[in-house]
Amino acid sequence: MLLSGCALTVSHPRALHPLENFVPLPADSRVQVEPGYEAYGERVAAALPDAIAAVEAAHYLPFAHAPRVHVCGSDDCFRRYVLTPKLSAAVVPDNRLILSPNLDGREKHRLSALLTHELAHLHLGQRIGHYHSTLPIWFHEGWASLTADGGGADYATDAQAYAAIRAGRRVNLGARDTPDKRHRAGASQLNIFEFYRQSMLLVGWLRAQDESRFKALVLAVQDNTDFEIAFWNVYGQGHATRLAGFFDGVQSDPIFNDNQTVQAAPAKP
Repeated sequence: MLLSGCALTVSHPRALHPLENFVPLPADSRVQVEPGYEAYGERVAAALPDAIAAVEAAHYLPFAHAPRVHVCGSDDCFRRYVLTPKLSAAVVPDNRLILSPNLDGREKHRLSALLTHELAHLHLGQRIGHYHSTLPIWFHEGWASLTADGGGADYATDAQAYAAIRAGRRVNLGARDTPDKRHRAGASQLNIFEFYRQSMLLVGWLRAQDESRFKALVLAVQDNTDFEIAFWNVYGQGHATRLAGFFDGVQSDPIFNDNQTVQAAPAKP
């Protein structure tokens, strides 16, 4: 199974190869395409305006700079720039968004959603840098997945995320990242698909509770305020305390407690 993307911590020098093997798409120079794969580039260009609009609406700010998308039509191209295996798209160091050939093949249906997800990372990276350890990975990925209407979190369902919570496997909100340590899915005893889906549900719950406060939080984060400080300033309590309400609801509300077997599948086939 292929992952969504988000190779956000890759720091190997190969990840900084000059982007010399791409040419601008004539119809939209924001799309830089591997020669010979212009038809793929045209599909990306068609999806780009809606994806940009979704990100700017979800972040309450425009892009600081016009986004640029690099389109790899071959596996060799994608592997040259993205070191993490099994990704379909990634934002790598220096805020470079690269799409893999998967999104022009067996995962064509995911193009718009994953483009939006990765543009959300790019948008944030333009303001606070490619990777910022004060922003928890669950919020980083959950916000991008929410922005993309489930894109990037589409290989697990809400029901699977709720089942993991009821089984005692939930996003570890107490873990704090450092510049050289990110707390990914394994730190929460979740697989990566459950982790992304739970993270999206957490961020979505927070926004649904009070969007004005959520907006204040993410604007502060985009102004480079430490996440924990921004959260306290907006909510008057720590994020783990606040988000305990989400977990309590999953445990107690019958709507979350059906016993149906659910197959993992894209949220938007």
